[in-house]
Amino acid sequence: MFHLILFEPEIPPNTGNIIRLCANAGATLHLVQPLGFSLDDAQLRRAGLDYHDLARVREHRNLADCLRQFEATRVFPVETLGGGRHTEQRYRADDAFLFGRETSGLPPEVLSLFPAEQVMRLPMVPGNRSINLSNAAAIVLFEAWRQLGFPGGS
Repeated sequence: MFHLILFEPEIPPNTGNIIRLCANAGATLHLVQPLGFSLDDAQLRRAGLDYHDLARVREHRNLADCLRQFEATRVFPVETLGGGRHTEQRYRADDAFLFGRETSGLPPEVLSLFPAEQVMRLPMVPGNRSINLSNAAAIVLFEAWRQLGFPGGS
């Protein structure tokens, strides 16, 4: 129903946690290369437990290849310096959420591909850098799913 896009993820346990998140929420995970790890990484497998077989995970050579799949879909970048809060959007099935690298977020050239009103942020205490990637993905995905009434959920 929803799509999470990780732009050049670097930390295997974060991606493993997000694999588990996607399996449990019915979302598709898109990984944009280069990855900072192998999909066979032990830490990735440990964090994702046995959910790898239950999740839809797709790899893409670069962001342009990934975004071609979403030409008719809204893509919402999530960035600490984004404009509106994630709760201010009204989501639709098939929306996609784009998250940047753990160490540097989304580069300006990637953010420039999207209308400013689609770049979202999560509220945080002032002065803090960011929320952990897998936590941020869970917050955004569950808000979008909640807005639609948790279709497919028990």
